[in-house]
Amino acid sequence: MAAGLFYVYTDPGSVDEAEFHDWYDHEHGPARLGVPGIRSALRYGALDEEKPPWLALYDLDSPEVIDSAGYKALGARASDRDKSVGAGLAALDRRVYEQISVDGSVDDPAPVILAVAMSVPAGAEDDLAAWYTDEHIPMLLEVPGWQRIRRFRLNRSLDAPGPEFLSVHELAGPEVLEEPGFLAAISTPWRDRVVASALRRERRVFGFRNSVRA
Repeated sequence: MAAGLFYVYTDPGSVDEAEFHDWYDHEHGPARLGVPGIRSALRYGALDEEKPPWLALYDLDSPEVIDSAGYKALGARASDRDKSVGAGLAALDRRVYEQISVDGSVDDPAPVILAVAMSVPAGAEDDLAAWYTDEHIPMLLEVPGWQRIRRFRLNRSLDAPGPEFLSVHELAGPEVLEEPGFLAAISTPWRDRVVASALRRERRVFGFRNSVRA
C-alpha cells in the first residue's frame, strides 16, 4: 500500500494570526496526530508572497487514513474554538495524495519546500513520468542543496478540485533555487514541452515554520 500525503493550504482570513497559530499548533494539529495512520505534521509559510500563505503537510500511512473512523471522528468532536476559527478562514484547500516515488533523502524537516502541482492532457501522463524519471529528477539531485523529491498523484480533493500530480522538493535553503544546475534543469526542451501542455500548474515556495507535536 502506497504512502499518502494530506496537503492542506490555509489562509487565516479574519482570524487573528496569533490565534490561528496557537489553535493550529496546540489544538488542531495535535488532534490530527492522534489519528492512527497520521505519521507527522509539518507547517510551512509562503516565501513567494502568494496565497494561501500557509501549508501543512501530513504524512500518512496511506490515503485511506482520511476515510478512517478516527479521522472522521474529529469533525464530530470539533470544539467551539475549532468552529470559530474554521468559520473565519479565507481559504481551506485540502488534498489527499498517493505517493508515486521518492528520490534522495532528508534527515530533518527541510528548511524550504518547492511544491509544483499540475494536470496534463489525457494521454500525456507517460511523458510526464518519463520526463521526471529520465531527466528532471536526475538533474535536480545533482544541484547542491537539493535534498529529496517526492512525487504524488491526487487521490481526491476535499474542497476545490486540485491538480492531478504533485512534486514536493525539499531544499536546504532558498538560495538553492538560484543554483546554475537548477536553472539548467528548468531550461530544457523536454521541460518546456511538459509545462506548455499543462492544463493547470501551481508553483509555490514555502519556508519551514514548525513541526506539530501531539
